[in-house]
Amino acid sequence: MINKIVVIGGGYVGLPLSVLLSKHYETTLIDSDVKKISKLKRNKSPIKDSMIDSYLNKGLSINLDESVDLHLSSENIYILCLPSNYDPETDNFDTSILEKVIHILQSKIDKPKIIIKSTVPVGFTRKLQLKYANEDIVFSPEFLREGSAIFDNLYPSRIVIGSKTDFAKNIADIFKNIAENDPELFFLDSSEAESVKLFSNAYLALRVSFFNELDSFALSKSFNTKGIIEAVCADPRVSDGYNNPSFGYGGYCLPKDTKQLLANYKTVPQNIIKAIVDSNASRKNYISEFILSKIDKAKDTVGIYKLSMKNESDNIRSSSMQGIMKRLNGKNVKMILFEPSLSQDEFYGCRILKNLKDFKQKSNLIITNRLSADLKDVQNKVFTRDIFMEN
Repeated sequence: MINKIVVIGGGYVGLPLSVLLSKHYETTLIDSDVKKISKLKRNKSPIKDSMIDSYLNKGLSINLDESVDLHLSSENIYILCLPSNYDPETDNFDTSILEKVIHILQSKIDKPKIIIKSTVPVGFTRKLQLKYANEDIVFSPEFLREGSAIFDNLYPSRIVIGSKTDFAKNIADIFKNIAENDPELFFLDSSEAESVKLFSNAYLALRVSFFNELDSFALSKSFNTKGIIEAVCADPRVSDGYNNPSFGYGGYCLPKDTKQLLANYKTVPQNIIKAIVDSNASRKNYISEFILSKIDKAKDTVGIYKLSMKNESDNIRSSSMQGIMKRLNGKNVKMILFEPSLSQDEFYGCRILKNLKDFKQKSNLIITNRLSADLKDVQNKVFTRDIFMEN
């Protein structure tokens, strides 16, 4: 019987998962960020997500701690939701934090039951199983959309477990318990499950890149992008998901996962995977050059309206807007930035304005990845590729 669950890592994956698990199990959330734990103790979410706010406002019972030291027991199931950022120097995910925590658990508990939610390279989990002679280290990928993590946990499209052991069935029960639909279950081996995560995100990045390249073509020919996309997507074989152009894909998962998948190919022949990565860079180059063609560098100030990929998000990690900023900065374009999530006065040498009205007045051209009602009164000076006005 499953009673106690310890979630390690209170970010975009771990926090919403902990919130939902606490409705069914005794749940402890561990995070070394003191400020984050302090906020959660006041039932305040450290990340921007209205559904998480709603659940926390109900005063759900989650045990909170900054260290796992007092929560080491063979009775616990440990769910690891730790960062595994892509390291361009090693051409791999940096799994050092994950490995450190697993080593601690292994050194203190005999065959701890561990579920890895962090995205990892293909073959990573199997290496750990062999290293520690522990088949109860299991990978189970998450498929969460930023800003919709609660909903996606409640209504998952599928549940993938990288194991076929009895513990794997327990894991399936945990995630089915918090779901309000009846998702299909997939029991694969660990490397297959790791592949599912990377290929899923690579396909989404492919869709984004395809419609971005369609938009680049239409923009260069002065064609109606919206009309072309709607006619293409009227074919049910194409469908209309992930078809809204942008300045490029970004965020927590797509950039790093496509690069990791490419690294995993090594000697395996491929063309498409590399093309996805290259296409995203090409899109940002094209958008930057297009912006340059519309301004007078000697006179004009370009206003950057937020760095996040989506409206109602505070995640600026690997955002395409940062890529555009770097390129424009390299061309000595005068820029100002409006980004409420940043407390500093400058970002990449760009002055941050705190007052939106002031920002609008001082900008000759405003660029934004996604349109916002904030810019309705200055639409004549806004450049975006947000054709359908949706995230």
